[in-house]
Amino acid sequence: MNYWFLMTGASVALVGAFFHGVVGQKIYMGNINKSELETLTKSLSLVSWHIFTIFLIVSAITLVSVAYFPYFRIAAYPIILANMLGAILFVFLGLGKHNALLSLPGAYLMIATALLGGLGVYL
Repeated sequence: MNYWFLMTGASVALVGAFFHGVVGQKIYMGNINKSELETLTKSLSLVSWHIFTIFLIVSAITLVSVAYFPYFRIAAYPIILANMLGAILFVFLGLGKHNALLSLPGAYLMIATALLGGLGVYL
């Protein structure tokens, strides 16, 4: 176990959650609210946006918990896997018809969290 990798991964996820939940939401929902989407679609979009914010917070809390209580290391595996799969999804879709995804920080945030969490658990 490497305390500093786990804490750095948690910090990346927490800072990402703050920017995603505050700055990103303001930009994203500003665009969504200006659109002609139905009200329900706008509401579901807001919920979907913040599910990712919540996921980042849970990632941070889990990595901090594992850093302080190494016997909980098994809890880090789903977080590492989910972040890695999320990053792969961003890249896969970004290399396809959704090129704009590669310019967003989501993939890089998830790669960093997964990599740092993995290094923290395995070193």
